[in-house]
Amino acid sequence: MSLPSHTKRPRATSSRIKVAAHRKRLRRQGLRPIQIWVPDVHSRTFQSEAHRQSQAVSRSRYARADQDFVDAISDWDNE
Repeated sequence: MSLPSHTKRPRATSSRIKVAAHRKRLRRQGLRPIQIWVPDVHSRTFQSEAHRQSQAVSRSRYARADQDFVDAISDWDNE
């Protein structure tokens, strides 16, 4: 038994087909998908470690020279 022509297909199937077609077009353009895992900046563990490291850097005897280097290579005029 087939569905009448006016019956919509389930959304999941429609989305799956659209995504597959999109990926196929990208592959034809010479691209390929990759997956990148990045730190979760909202994680308490990440925040604590970032804070610990920033404190260690700021207390370093090289802190002023390090900051001078960062300032020298930064383009602050484009903000």
